[in-house]
Amino acid sequence: MLRHYSKFDRREYHESAPSAVARLRAFFAGYDWLQIFALLILLSAGLLFIYSTGQQVGTAASHSYFGKQLQWLLLGGGLWFLVSLIDCRKIWFQVFAVLFYIASLVLLVVVLRIGIKVNGAVSWLSIPGVGFRLQPAEPAKIATILLLAGMFSSPLFKVNNIFCLGLAGVVTLLPFLLIARQPDFGSAMVFLPILAGIAYAAGLRWRHILTLGAIVLVIGGGAALNEIYQYKPFLKTYQRNRIKVFFQPDSDPHNSGYNQRQARLAVGSGGFSGKGIGQGTQNSLGFLPHTISNNDFIFSVIAEETGYLGCFLLIASYALLLATAIRTAWDSDFFGRYIAVGIACMIFTHCFVNIGMSIGLAPITGIPLPFVSYGGSFLLTGLLSCGLLQAVYRRNRQKE
Repeated sequence: MLRHYSKFDRREYHESAPSAVARLRAFFAGYDWLQIFALLILLSAGLLFIYSTGQQVGTAASHSYFGKQLQWLLLGGGLWFLVSLIDCRKIWFQVFAVLFYIASLVLLVVVLRIGIKVNGAVSWLSIPGVGFRLQPAEPAKIATILLLAGMFSSPLFKVNNIFCLGLAGVVTLLPFLLIARQPDFGSAMVFLPILAGIAYAAGLRWRHILTLGAIVLVIGGGAALNEIYQYKPFLKTYQRNRIKVFFQPDSDPHNSGYNQRQARLAVGSGGFSGKGIGQGTQNSLGFLPHTISNNDFIFSVIAEETGYLGCFLLIASYALLLATAIRTAWDSDFFGRYIAVGIACMIFTHCFVNIGMSIGLAPITGIPLPFVSYGGSFLLTGLLSCGLLQAVYRRNRQKE
């Protein structure tokens, strides 16, 4: 029988149904607004200082960087929103993670064949028709995080099993070696903390951690001796000189050590409150090379123009962003947890190495400062990773 609905039943249904405003409010309440707040500060700082460095340099190319970064930001913002709507728990997403990883390896092989050489490394693919260059190493980081997260969250995968751990090592080593061949050791080294962070979150025993640490030290020490005595050197001459300058900062101040020396001078000259935005002299007078002042050494520009206060705000924003990632990991199931931990390790490593280059705590490797440095590939990758964090966070809120 068909049930007869009276006008009172219909009224009761409409009164109990959520309104459009209530549904919209519930939708936006599912987002991690602390992460969005930190992200907006970092993105705003990036746009501000990319514009500032462009005005100081004064060339047509430097003036165009702000507009290009803004375009990438709008594209990345749309990507962030779309990815935040994904349900990472679905089986199709883990299948996608495998396909994404395979595609990233294919791009890393292709770039070695037909890539564009920039600053001594064949790291870029030119996308015809759009005037955009893609650095395949950046999406490969996210692809590796997703595949490792899928592996470590599988009930068949045992983190303390040597075979399983070796398989995870192979998954990490493949993009590592392909990127090192470009050669781009800065981007390649980021994969190691990602694997270490996910394995630790998965419950890797301390004896295995100490064993692997000893193996890394032995291999690293052997590689260092090989480069020092040049038995079969793997590094390029300029890369070897950068490492020598890192250990002996004043050994070659006018050649290999010039950029890092000028970067440190810029940081030190900022004082407590800085010289004022657009008033820095290291960049405007050309002591800090214009080709890298808005990218690899943008932290030095920020430190000189805003001083300790600006650096504190910038680092605090990164700390807040990382804290939200760890909170998301803490509240998640295994797959979401490993995604969040991997992304946190990637962002932290980029921040540590980039800022370390500017203050002499790390050798020059040429990796960008997340969400602040000029460049489309890592900006898109960074926003994609934050979109994934939001997707995991939203699913956690739905379980509450």
